[in-house]
Amino acid sequence: MSLQYFVLKTVSRIICLFPYSIILGMGKVLGHIYYHAAAKQRRRALAQIQESLGLSGAAAERIIRSLFVKLGRTFLEVMYTPALNKENIERYIEIENAQYLTDAVAQGRGVVFLTAHIGNWEWLGARLAMAGYPMASVIKRQPNDQHTRILNEYRRMTGIEIFARGTTEIVGAAKALKNGKVLGFLADQDGGHDGIFVEFLGKMASTPQGPAVFARKFKCPIIPTFIVRRPEGGHKIIVHPPVEWQEYDTEDRTIYELTKTLTLLTENFIRQYPDEWLWFQKRWNTKYQGPAADKNAPAGKDSRVGEAV
Repeated sequence: MSLQYFVLKTVSRIICLFPYSIILGMGKVLGHIYYHAAAKQRRRALAQIQESLGLSGAAAERIIRSLFVKLGRTFLEVMYTPALNKENIERYIEIENAQYLTDAVAQGRGVVFLTAHIGNWEWLGARLAMAGYPMASVIKRQPNDQHTRILNEYRRMTGIEIFARGTTEIVGAAKALKNGKVLGFLADQDGGHDGIFVEFLGKMASTPQGPAVFARKFKCPIIPTFIVRRPEGGHKIIVHPPVEWQEYDTEDRTIYELTKTLTLLTENFIRQYPDEWLWFQKRWNTKYQGPAADKNAPAGKDSRVGEAV
């Protein structure tokens, strides 16, 4: 057993002994420490939110401080996952407009589940899986294998089926969708050189096509869903109506237009809850090369898959 894995599991066992209210208090302290310790991430977050939302320095700092506090709480909540069960999780996470997802699953064609690095996205999947929805996830491995190991262990513990990105397991993800599963995508990360360039928060960004490609291929509904924190503690999952989209004259154009629609929807939610989004991620890492990059050209396999929740 890896030392890092053993330490994380030990921390998790200890965390699970505390009441949830104590977890929130400790997470707040941890978040403040993280804000001061992670200078590089903090600076990147402040620069990106000011450029994207046109905020003053003081306003940007307030939002990013709040984000780091929430991230501290999220980390401890993830460690608290083994303490969750079908009975107690409802106290911590409510679901708004669940009928949209229920109706989509009932169609039997699978569901493309669009979300983003907003709020505690790990608990988003856990809550829905424990509520009985057939959740599946294409995961992106963490830089540290031991972090991936413990996250996957906790994901499976809550009932989520896991498939590894960049492996033959992606075929299994496609089969899961075909068999009626809910396949979740975190599609707000940089799509690399093969992504589709669309505008995101005022700036052209390479964007993964996974949700659009899977939805078109399997003719299944797309349900955007996000999780945010409640002021009184805990979380609220907000399920949106199915995304309406149309088939264009070419596959590339269809995927391009649908990707733009989904990206705008995600952007609007981030603007509504700016301190819930992971502002320091390298969302615009791939440089835009001008109008030619905005064409609906065929994309490579990596950007078509993206990362799922």
